Amino acid sequence: MAEADTLSLLLHSGVAVCRTSVSANGGLIGSLFLTGLLGSLSHCAGMCGPFVLSQVAARLEAVPASRMSEWHRLAGAALLPYHLGRATTYAVLGATAALAAGALGGTARWLGAGLLALAAIVMLVLAVPRLKGLAAGESQWAASIGRLASPLFRAPVGWRGWLLGMILGYIPCGLVYAALAAAAASGDAIAGAAGMLAFAAGTVPMLVAVGAVGHAAVVHWRAPLLKWAPLLLALNAVVLGFMAWRMMLA
Repeated sequence: MAEADTLSLLLHSGVAVCRTSVSANGGLIGSLFLTGLLGSLSHCAGMCGPFVLSQVAARLEAVPASRMSEWHRLAGAALLPYHLGRATTYAVLGATAALAAGALGGTARWLGAGLLALAAIVMLVLAVPRLKGLAAGESQWAASIGRLASPLFRAPVGWRGWLLGMILGYIPCGLVYAALAAAAASGDAIAGAAGMLAFAAGTVPMLVAVGAVGHAAVVHWRAPLLKWAPLLLALNAVVLGFMAWRMMLA
């Protein structure tokens, strides 16, 4: 009975700590969700779309034609294990970066402000179509990640889909850099992880749409939204910049 009481106390204490961290950084976490949602319109659909479509095709090919149904098609497009894998990687990176920033003690405030300012700058770069290439690009690291993940595309289900998402979460991406810089600025591992989970959640709707209706159809459908995406990304950059200014004055 005493062990159960102790476990219950630890659980309640952990929930209270998480709630406090998330509540104190609610504005940052909300901004990261918006970053993922808006960034996915112009960035994730093009960069991660091929990964999504390859997995959807592999999953549907494994289903016999006689058993194919609308449920199979929708479940294949959702790619839940893959998105959970990406979220896992992003949460670990966010917690690690925030923990490292928070460990710097007296300099954490200035570092946090600098990271927020950096995230704001990357957001502005992503908002300008002609400059978006500066926040991305191929590298030897990306090629290595691709080779490591390649065998998992043959059967991207269950733990294999989750592992594939985890591995592809490490591919260089300017949008992830911006989100990670903002998450690190919290200096709190729980808030950093929560912020990157919110960012991952924001990218899911567009990637699910890509898997469900195909990349070409999504490109046509999202055209009107793209007219407003740069403005909204720029506004998000202003919010992050304001948060950096406020942190420096604190």
